Amino acid sequence: MSYPGFPLQSVWKSAPRPLSKSRSASWLRSFVQPAPDDIVLVRGGGDIATGVVWRLHHAGFRVVVAELSQPLTIRRTVAVSSAVVSGHIDIEGLAARRCDDESSVHSCWNLGEVPVVVAPTLGDVPLSQQVSSIIDCRLAKQPLDSTVNDAGIVIGLGPGFAVGTHCHAVVETMRGHRLGRALFSGMAEPNTGSPGEIEGKSAERVIRAPRAGRIDWSSEIGDWVEEGSVLGEVLAETATPVHAPFTGMVRGLIAPDLQVSAGLKIADIDPRHDPEACTQISDKALAVGGGVVEALHRLSVR
Repeated sequence: MSYPGFPLQSVWKSAPRPLSKSRSASWLRSFVQPAPDDIVLVRGGGDIATGVVWRLHHAGFRVVVAELSQPLTIRRTVAVSSAVVSGHIDIEGLAARRCDDESSVHSCWNLGEVPVVVAPTLGDVPLSQQVSSIIDCRLAKQPLDSTVNDAGIVIGLGPGFAVGTHCHAVVETMRGHRLGRALFSGMAEPNTGSPGEIEGKSAERVIRAPRAGRIDWSSEIGDWVEEGSVLGEVLAETATPVHAPFTGMVRGLIAPDLQVSAGLKIADIDPRHDPEACTQISDKALAVGGGVVEALHRLSVR
């Protein structure tokens, strides 16, 4: 069959052949696989940041995490920041290791692990001049020092970031139907000041330091505690006990022996008896991590 002035046979002969399976896979990877020299810096190594790191690592990105010399993480058993103190931590197959120079960072990557460095500022980060993307996971809920000019791609988590000023995209961290969404204009939902509700418990789930002093815990993450029981003490001139606000599981405790200020978040109680919550990355952290991966890919192809 043919049509006047339109020789279909010649069109079919000149049409490109379909890609083979291997060629098709290679072509697809060229669009979705990160460039081998790209380095993603994650600022902060808490439990939400760890969900971001987990997603990025398994998506093929080379990640380096920047933390404080004394991390303030509560859910330490599911946070890569714990590597700063312990030297190494494994979370659901994700190995994170403390590194103190460029050589150890590269060695960590070669082992398939995530390097964690002590770097309060961008200038303290090894290989900082080679960082192509920055994810600010510090969850300060207010503007800190991140700007849109810090790297080719800058992504912020939660409130405190304005697209175009502090970052190129924001990922929503508030629970609800917007959780994990990548936003390319405006800001995330404002901070409510209270954590999400679990079995009727919200603000009371968070325990704050009753005074300034040194933390001394008598409980451990994963313990089941009764309402009013003593979890530990804040030591200063005298010892001030820290009590469990209700019966539940200790899901998080700030690092022992840390000097804390009055009002600082130091512990987290979960009314559910779910030991896996102490060892597995949360659904919220993974949702936020998925939003970060999406934002990175979308910004990379613009």
